[in-house]
Amino acid sequence: MKSIRIALRCFVTLCFLLEIQGERTLGAVIDDGTFLLTAAFNVAVTKASKDQENPFVPNVIQTPPGDILEARKAACSLLESNALGIFGPTSRISLEQVQSMADFLEIPQIIIRPVETQNRNWSAVNLYPHHLAYSQVFADIIKMKGWTEFTVIYEGAELLPFLDNILTMQDLDTGEDIVMNVVQLPDGEDYRSQLQTIKSSGAVNYLVCCGIEKLPQFLQQAQQVGIMSNDHSYIIMDPDFQTVDIEAYKHGGSNITGVRFFDPSLDIIQEFIAAVNEQVLELSNKQTENAISENGLPLNLALMYDSVMLYTSAIDAMGLTEGGDINCDHQNSWEFGSSIINYVRTIEIDGLTGIVKFDEDGLRSDFEIDVLEVMGHGFEKVGTWTADDGYTEARKIIPPIEEEGSESMKGKHFIVLTALSAPYGMLKESQATLEGNDRYEGFGIEIIEELAKMNEFNYTFDIQEDGVYGSYDAKTGKWNGMMEKIMDGRAHFAITDLTITSARQKAVDFTSPFMNLGITILYKKPTKEPPNLFSFISPFSLEVWGWLAGAYVGVSVLLFVLGRFAPEEWQNPYPCIAEPETLDNQFTLANSFWFTLGSVLTQGSEIAPIAVSTRMAGSMWWFFTLIMVSSYTANLAAFLTVESKFYAIKSVQDLANNPYGMTYGAKKGGATFSFFKESDNLLYQKMYQYMDTHPEYMTATNDEGLERVKSETENYAFLMESTSIEYMVERNCDVAQVGGLLDSKGYGIAMKKNSPYRQPMSESILQLQEQGKITRMKDKWWKEKRGGGACADDDTGSGDAQPLVLANVGGVFIVLAAGSGMAAICAFVEMIFDVWITSHRVKVPFKEELIAELKFIFTTSGEVKPVRHRESTGSGSKGSKKDDDDKSVNAEAPPDDLLEPGRANNSERSSHSHHTSHSRRQSNALQVARMRRFS
Repeated sequence: MKSIRIALRCFVTLCFLLEIQGERTLGAVIDDGTFLLTAAFNVAVTKASKDQENPFVPNVIQTPPGDILEARKAACSLLESNALGIFGPTSRISLEQVQSMADFLEIPQIIIRPVETQNRNWSAVNLYPHHLAYSQVFADIIKMKGWTEFTVIYEGAELLPFLDNILTMQDLDTGEDIVMNVVQLPDGEDYRSQLQTIKSSGAVNYLVCCGIEKLPQFLQQAQQVGIMSNDHSYIIMDPDFQTVDIEAYKHGGSNITGVRFFDPSLDIIQEFIAAVNEQVLELSNKQTENAISENGLPLNLALMYDSVMLYTSAIDAMGLTEGGDINCDHQNSWEFGSSIINYVRTIEIDGLTGIVKFDEDGLRSDFEIDVLEVMGHGFEKVGTWTADDGYTEARKIIPPIEEEGSESMKGKHFIVLTALSAPYGMLKESQATLEGNDRYEGFGIEIIEELAKMNEFNYTFDIQEDGVYGSYDAKTGKWNGMMEKIMDGRAHFAITDLTITSARQKAVDFTSPFMNLGITILYKKPTKEPPNLFSFISPFSLEVWGWLAGAYVGVSVLLFVLGRFAPEEWQNPYPCIAEPETLDNQFTLANSFWFTLGSVLTQGSEIAPIAVSTRMAGSMWWFFTLIMVSSYTANLAAFLTVESKFYAIKSVQDLANNPYGMTYGAKKGGATFSFFKESDNLLYQKMYQYMDTHPEYMTATNDEGLERVKSETENYAFLMESTSIEYMVERNCDVAQVGGLLDSKGYGIAMKKNSPYRQPMSESILQLQEQGKITRMKDKWWKEKRGGGACADDDTGSGDAQPLVLANVGGVFIVLAAGSGMAAICAFVEMIFDVWITSHRVKVPFKEELIAELKFIFTTSGEVKPVRHRESTGSGSKGSKKDDDDKSVNAEAPPDDLLEPGRANNSERSSHSHHTSHSRRQSNALQVARMRRFS
């Protein structure tokens, strides 16, 4: 039992040792009195351990600031934990104590604070820039500013080493005429008396070297004593100057210059700030939120991050997995300690503070630093400094205007702001190296060239790198982009596709518009419709087809009725019999429909009208079919030759309904989006709500919108200015403008509010428009340059053929109706006249004859009509049998000699009757007997 217990203990001990060996400990002694350095150290160690099988483990011991004994205990505790190195502390006295221990035991120590004296033989690496190189930065800035007299204001003697290269500028051996006063700030928090003395000396240029804790108070008191006016200039040496709130000094007129090691707006800096804030919140038990503001990252935290990344890179490269097993009670030193220090001094990394590397003495004397100035909009980078190149200007200096209120532009120099937005401003395509204004071309560039010739001024183009034209932020109350630079005076004019809006007009002045435009839709070109099997129906609208069918039926029935009315249409079926018992009519109902159908199909028929009325009706029908068939043939040719296309949308109303799952958007923060936002139109408000709730459909640039429209995987429409769409459509044959303009606005040249140059510039633009130069420029840059005109003939042979509607052919229907009416009247007159003649001939009352005729017309069907009044002529086989025949109503068949003559003389019938077969079929004795009751 005892042996099992011992074996179990050995196993647990072995596992514990293996676990200890698997961790690589990094120790830190933190004495800043906050959680910031601890949080930065933990974040950096976590970042360095990412994706590593054997991660680093942070071991942080916090001590009271300046407590030597606690700092020594903390360092010894870290050594006992087998730490690979010690970071910190930050207070001067504690740092010296820990540094002496680390140097004796050859334990690597990483320092992130300024040290005035540093020996290469130390077991330490300091990432803070060396004081000689740092002082040279400001010596070069002073030379750049041309100061020949200035006052050095410093806080304490420990900062004098950072003034070495500045103080030597007064060396008489150099021959430089420089007057320098050196003033130390008094202890305490009130510097007003010292500042009053400086003011009374008449000095206007100040070099300030004090800690970031005292700097805000110093600036406030300097403003209070009156040495922060237009006549005073400051150079601030503290690298954390960008964390100071400068709101009170932006508009005071003083020129305030400072430096920084990193741009706080960079994504990597913002990610680090967020990670540190999260770590501080955890360390403080959620008592401290947002410990670091968006622009408030101090240099020491960035150096802590860089130091961990640098040291862990060296450890990984050397393959070390554990410390030196050193403790403070023994005199042994770590055999790898000096090797680690020497290796760290030979490598370099790209950290938050730029390139981290060391010179031959192990000092960080080669670094890059940004030079800042306080402007009305905040900090602005005006230059950079490197050990090799010294100070380099990074901004364009706007020459002063000779006469502030003068409208004359002759001989003056202006900064013209533009953006690389085709075709308004583009980089010139050339194999040669171009400089200055020669690098740019475009529609806006050419307008400025013409305006410069007309007004005799000089100019320099400045590019808006981020492409932001300018929008108002209601939360901050500030403008951005081009608008901000114009308002701050960093540029005199701005020209591009900059829309004149009411909001922008309140902030800056605009010239008269040099181009008018409106918002419209960019979408894919309409697709071709597949061939339609029933395309032969397309030439007429359904309404016309309906009226045509009605006319066909109506005229056919009319001919049938007219045939029964017209006496001449009743013909003798047997020409050899002078007094036949029945008459035939060719216009039966079927024959009437056949006659009209043959006319429509231009094939004719064997039926020919005889009476005036039927001929009139037939003529009108033939005229009607001539017009309709000709119209149909002409329009059918158009439908077969013109390409039909499918339009998913034809207007903004269609787009707002999102047909076919379509999405749409506009440029984020642009004038087009603002138009929908500010419009009181219900339809436009609906579209704004859609775009506002779907930010994924908004784009950063117009080019991005074009690519989304062209994408085969997305059914997307883009809302933008019509001029930009015209430019894109000229070069991209698979997109097109859809619908009309939603509004009317213009592009203008922006300048500062109440600028004296607005009037002469506007007059010059109007003159260019009157001369037609702007129109020629637009044709040049839209349709000729850079691939313009590629799609000019792309729509040849395409279009929309429209079916003929009733309004197009209604006249011919009226003619047909009028002719049919006249034919009906004529038939009725013919019938009345025939009845009147018959009544007089046979001596019967006119009324009785008329009633009998109408009774037959309206109550009898068929093409056979019995003869009611036959005259006895004595000739023919049937003449002597009239009375007998009247008594033989029930006879089943007529005599053979009645039928035979019809058959024998078939070829001798009247030329007006071509329907003999139908007549013979009905002309039998039974039919005659049936019809005699009407006689």
